[in-house]
Amino acid sequence: MKKVNQLNSLVMLLVSMLLSMSAFGQDAKPKASPAATATGKAGGANITVNYSSPSVKGREVWGELVPYGKVWRAGANEATTVTVDKPVQVEGKVLPAGTYSFYAIPNENEWTVIFNKTAKQWGTQYDEKQDALRVQVKPRKAATMQERLKYEVTNNGLVLMWENMEVPVAISASK
Repeated sequence: MKKVNQLNSLVMLLVSMLLSMSAFGQDAKPKASPAATATGKAGGANITVNYSSPSVKGREVWGELVPYGKVWRAGANEATTVTVDKPVQVEGKVLPAGTYSFYAIPNENEWTVIFNKTAKQWGTQYDEKQDALRVQVKPRKAATMQERLKYEVTNNGLVLMWENMEVPVAISASK
């Protein structure tokens, strides 16, 4: 009788493990806009950009999916954040060290990029009263198509790249 009980217990344990494994496997499908991070140095500061990276998926992005003239969260899901560990100049204007949510108002020939003091927020909870800095930048046509939204930190600043567009944001040492 002891052997039967031990066998039943073993069978139940194996069945439980198999059910658990199949449940975990179902959660493993890829996210539509996975989290991504870009890091580097510009203006003598360490810079980190945390964002969610949506795909083009055959859609018209600029002026359609992302309308011109309206505030855009510059990513998907939670607000994109930019962290600078030292004060820097962004397009010639001082930005203190800290973590900021990063928004943009795209237009065909010029964009407004926004560093907002409320870093931890859902991407659509933007409040203009919390802006730390707004600067104007010029978008440019990309050399190659970028399916997923991507940020890069370069010696000259940060660059947003998506679809057929690049948006450079100059960052230099604070004076």
